[in-house]
Amino acid sequence: MTAFAPDSIVLNRKLPLWYQVSQSLRASILGRTPDAPLRLPTEEQLAVHYGVSVLTMRQALKELEDEGLISRHRRRGTFIEPSAERGAPVRLLGSVDAIVAQQSGMRTELLDHGEGPAPADVAGYFPGLAEVATYHRLRSDEQTGEPTNHARNYVRPDVAARIDPADLERRPMTKVLRDVVGLHISRITDTVEARLADPETAALLQVPLLSPILHYTGVTYDEDGGVLDVARIHYRGDRFSFTVTLDAH
Repeated sequence: MTAFAPDSIVLNRKLPLWYQVSQSLRASILGRTPDAPLRLPTEEQLAVHYGVSVLTMRQALKELEDEGLISRHRRRGTFIEPSAERGAPVRLLGSVDAIVAQQSGMRTELLDHGEGPAPADVAGYFPGLAEVATYHRLRSDEQTGEPTNHARNYVRPDVAARIDPADLERRPMTKVLRDVVGLHISRITDTVEARLADPETAALLQVPLLSPILHYTGVTYDEDGGVLDVARIHYRGDRFSFTVTLDAH
């Protein structure tokens, strides 16, 4: 039986290895194609794939099992759950793969894209640029078709010139920038705040006007400290939660 083939990652030794592996595998699982195999490679094969110990791999798999994304069967192997929850909360520990995992596993529609002046509260991230590229997307639950969030990404024109808009209907922006365009991402800063749904958001997410939503801003930086992308995402308040864990060591 053919096994599922997860993506590869470069591990950051400053973060827990099991966490990075679990989030990378989570992103691969949620972003898989409909015809992808459900059977995972063995613990030993996955450990070699990610370059970690079997014990670390076992801890990563336990995290995904506790989340309901996989099931493990003695003598039969480990399998992806076909009915796995796509909108499950994500624990953010500073890993780019955590951001990719949070964005993966949803049906995405590119509503529009083009170039124009950045909004006043975004323009400061792009000094000296009269215009930026904008991509507006709506994400929905693959199983129910229910809208879950809508996102606007503001991207430097030189970067946007290397993006195929069709890729944004299949992959998160972070993954496109890193794995398709091939840019080095040095860091992402996240801000999450509670807001009330404005008319556009209420209509797109099919929620009552002024109902609570989560407003997320993510700023992606390149290795020189320049901003590649500013993401503004509105999440349905009844579908998402964010937990941030700070390592004291």
